[in-house]
Amino acid sequence: MDYDWSAADLAFRDEVRAFLDEKLTPELRRAGRLATSVYPDHEASMRWQHILHERGWAAPAWPVRHGGRDWSLTQHYIFNRESTLAGAPTLSPMGIRMVAPAIIAFGTPEQQDFYLPRLLTGEIFFCQGYSEPEAGSDLASLTMAAVDDGADFVCTGSKIWTTHATEANWIFCLVRTSREGKKQQGITFLLIDMTTPGIEIRPLVMTSGEQVQNQVFFDNVRVPKSNVLGRIDDGWTVAKYLLVHERGGAASPMLQVMAQEAATAAAGQTGPDGNPLIDDAVFAAKLAQARIRTEVLEILEYRTLSAMARGKNPGPASSMLKILATELSQQLTELALEAAGPRGRVYQPHATEPGGPIAEFTPPADGYHSGEDWQAVAPLRYFNDRAGSIYAGSNEIQRNILAKAALGL
Repeated sequence: MDYDWSAADLAFRDEVRAFLDEKLTPELRRAGRLATSVYPDHEASMRWQHILHERGWAAPAWPVRHGGRDWSLTQHYIFNRESTLAGAPTLSPMGIRMVAPAIIAFGTPEQQDFYLPRLLTGEIFFCQGYSEPEAGSDLASLTMAAVDDGADFVCTGSKIWTTHATEANWIFCLVRTSREGKKQQGITFLLIDMTTPGIEIRPLVMTSGEQVQNQVFFDNVRVPKSNVLGRIDDGWTVAKYLLVHERGGAASPMLQVMAQEAATAAAGQTGPDGNPLIDDAVFAAKLAQARIRTEVLEILEYRTLSAMARGKNPGPASSMLKILATELSQQLTELALEAAGPRGRVYQPHATEPGGPIAEFTPPADGYHSGEDWQAVAPLRYFNDRAGSIYAGSNEIQRNILAKAALGL
């Protein structure tokens, strides 16, 4: 395949770069660089979403009639790549990238008219209610009950690992509406207003000290049946469709940034022989291996992009890319933690609260985080990224998919 961009692609890339140069303030760049995972600082993320919405770029993958852009797959890739390399804050994926495509595909006209414009402006901010204490990777074992009561469902149960539940005003949930047939049957996809009486949110402190994840409890919460997305008892169909969007996207640009940051940090850190750590043969070999794997991942992403542009289904390639990206990200956070050295701060509870290690940083003039910033955030990223091989379908599950789909086992 031809790895060179066309003249039209290069012109589009220059347009995106000019927009990012104009609109990305030093504060927004710094917020993007200091994000410890795909879930960024909420305030900065929403400010960036408003800027993108003004340009019509908040949800470019949506159909044009709903506010999207008529971009090619290559243009989408270029936009995401350039945004990452520029340090733009990422947008929370649960609304625009995950539930919105499901609303477009399965929602009624009334649901589309209500939710989609408000998702673009940020008036509605969704979190995801999938996992339960006894139903994680085996999601079809979920037990949160939704009992039919006339015009409503009455929901009782709990969801766990609910990212940004404290900021969200809506949650999309998989609930059990029937116990007949296979466990994938009898599941319904519900959109629930978080201000409804009977909902309680309990924050979960992560190993990194951050309070991004939560457990959400539902005690006889009444939800109108008009909030069902798709058909009652057929929510598994909607969930499978949504999962494709959860696992989508390109990871190599961010991994390239992480590799460069690890190298920069290592250049200022003293190794065991008293010389810069970047000159240590063992560390340099590990960093070189990670960079090579990042380039391999980028080539695989290009191949997948090329196949999809020709109308082909990526098939098991999405599982392969998910495994490679998350495990490589974990490898890079390990190298970054090593590069931070003794000056890297260890686990500190409530790290992102006022007075915590992120809040007390002084922004550098150019908008990019300094060496001290990097040393402080490296442990937080390391702890946060341990979950990368579990969420969006654990890597063990992804290997099972590859074994069946690619190897015929």
